[in-house]
Amino acid sequence: MNGTQTHGACPRLEDQLCFPLYACAKEVVRQYREPLEALNLTYTQYLVMMVLWEHGGMTEGELGRKIHLNSGTLAPLLKRLDKVGYIHRTRPDNNERKLFLSLTEEGEKLKEKATHVPGQMQGCIPLSEDELLLLRDLLKRALAGMDVRMEGGI
Repeated sequence: MNGTQTHGACPRLEDQLCFPLYACAKEVVRQYREPLEALNLTYTQYLVMMVLWEHGGMTEGELGRKIHLNSGTLAPLLKRLDKVGYIHRTRPDNNERKLFLSLTEEGEKLKEKATHVPGQMQGCIPLSEDELLLLRDLLKRALAGMDVRMEGGI
């Protein structure tokens, strides 16, 4: 299935790969809402925090590449995380254009509170563990291929 099949002149939603990807992603994000509310985080903020917990401080650009978001999308989200006290945003004296991100003590403490989230999300996609691993690996491979195409200007 190439995701572009049509019947007659009009493409059918049920034949498109993009729709089930979109709908599943939207539903998974919706299911994250309740456990993340207890942490005062949105799903996208949770992604930011997971990257900072795993890798430590980094620039906004590095973070954006890791979670596939541009500066325009990240800026308000990072501002809010700074405002609630989970991260620091600083600009090095030698480069005003770079924004460096680091966790605050409160942001570090939040990591322990967030350890329950993955367990709460188990079962939100009704597939076997092997199917989930295959799906994750296929999506990672697709995303990596898209990244290569974007870098090559295709």
